[in-house]
Amino acid sequence: MDIRRTVLWMIFSFSLLLLWNNWQVHNGKPSLFGASTPTATAPQGSKPAAAPDAAQPAAGNTIPNVPAAGQPATPGGVPPAAAKAQADSQKIVVTTDVLRLTFDTTGAQLVQAVLLKYPDSNRGDQPTVLLDDSPELTYVAQSGVVGAASQPGFPTHQTPFRMVSSERNMTGDTLSVVFEAESGGLKVTKTYTLHRGRYDIDVRHDMTNTSADPQRPSLYLQLQRDGNDPPDTSSFYHTFTGMAVYSDQDKFQKATFSDIAKKKASYIKQADNGWIAVVQHYFATAWIPPEGKPRTNELLQVRDNLYAARTIEAVGEIAPGASASVDAHLWVGPQDQKAMAALAPGLDLVVDYGWLTIIAKPLFALMTWLHSILGNWGWTIVALTVIVKAVFYPLAATSYRSMARMKQVTPRLQALKEKYGDDKQKLNAAMMEMYRTEKINPLGGCLPMVVQIPVFISLYWVLLASVEMRGAPWLGWVHDLSVHDPYFILPAIMMATMFLQIKLNPTPPDPVQAKVMMIMPLVFGGMMFMFPAGLVLYWCVNNTLSILQQWYITRKLRLETESAKR
Repeated sequence: MDIRRTVLWMIFSFSLLLLWNNWQVHNGKPSLFGASTPTATAPQGSKPAAAPDAAQPAAGNTIPNVPAAGQPATPGGVPPAAAKAQADSQKIVVTTDVLRLTFDTTGAQLVQAVLLKYPDSNRGDQPTVLLDDSPELTYVAQSGVVGAASQPGFPTHQTPFRMVSSERNMTGDTLSVVFEAESGGLKVTKTYTLHRGRYDIDVRHDMTNTSADPQRPSLYLQLQRDGNDPPDTSSFYHTFTGMAVYSDQDKFQKATFSDIAKKKASYIKQADNGWIAVVQHYFATAWIPPEGKPRTNELLQVRDNLYAARTIEAVGEIAPGASASVDAHLWVGPQDQKAMAALAPGLDLVVDYGWLTIIAKPLFALMTWLHSILGNWGWTIVALTVIVKAVFYPLAATSYRSMARMKQVTPRLQALKEKYGDDKQKLNAAMMEMYRTEKINPLGGCLPMVVQIPVFISLYWVLLASVEMRGAPWLGWVHDLSVHDPYFILPAIMMATMFLQIKLNPTPPDPVQAKVMMIMPLVFGGMMFMFPAGLVLYWCVNNTLSILQQWYITRKLRLETESAKR
């Protein structure tokens, strides 16, 4: 077996695989390297899908449809004053040290969230707008109360609320924003409690029965988003944008907008734990209801190109004059794995590494620890690459030693080819005999590389998915590791190091193979021109260390051979 040809075909096949993967993603197909799947926008002009009736979270309590903003009211779901409330609504802007939130008095819903610490990737002088209710983006967080079909309409996200708190800027460690509304004999008080330096919001719903009859309300928590990709979506690599549901029973389940529109989304409908979320690259929004209370989860299309993730739970019977409260949490912000994991079990899984999570999680933990020491994510990537190369040094040494021995016997292999010509059987027999005599393993050069592939792909997803890379500088011209190198210096260095690696390897005797080998750096380098600088930095450091390892092992083997001949 000609190991050079084997290695060549492995590299060539991997190149074709990467090119095919990018082509598939470009055409809206799933990525081959992760569990992420592309989003799809509902076709314009298609008929809106009616929101199905929610299942009953408690016996005897029927939950009617909860319409999207601007949709016709359903019986018992929205009071007649909804249209007027929307016309008379006010926008309340509240600011903390990390968030600028805009609430709409119609429904006391959160209609805009600006992340003050995260610059917009397209407009660096402006902060990132995550939630918004504008012609460009529909992405809001809502809640409300519904009852049985025979009961009058309770306050929903289309009911006029009034703000009863006065503070709009955080001066201490917390800031409470309070809204009230009364409808159908039920008074609802929503209290949003914001915390300094945090993206989780405590949300309490206090319900007081102001009627003369018992009430059996149910609380719903809802996220609405259009099906468009975020404005900073890359056409060169794919990241997931869609909805997710988590439970202890079925763990993390995500659904694309296209699957939701086709009613093909698979997720747990009934649970007493977990959360619902909307996920996009680097950021997420999630409602976390109280644990231990039965609830119904729904992912649905409410109209053309508008989708909702909703959870509904029965509050129980409230006697006349009595009150009940439900506490929940709302996350609006970056995919901060540590903070999200502390807020709710499994919430950090919105950073989805797919089937390589078992490798990617420890790698990210190692990166976080290194950053706590180095204080710079660029140097953290460099240090991580050095550690990974050190761990795999025994395998790499085996690979490079095999390639070095192959390089030494290249003239003899060429002589065998000339001797046996087209007689492949005799040529292979002679080559195997030579491998046996020289103690060369034909697969020694490629098997160690195959073992390392899952680690390299895991690193790819860790660097691609980590919000910590967003806006993080390295040095000099690299001001943001999450976007491509503005001067393409790192891709050029990567191509140069790949050329040098090829020169250190045995030259294929076939001229066509040799030419293909020389094209490989151009193919890989060209693919990396628009990849995040953090990923390209990793490959540059990895290639440089590989060159040093290969040079050292080759030189050591040559000295050993010369010493043995003396």
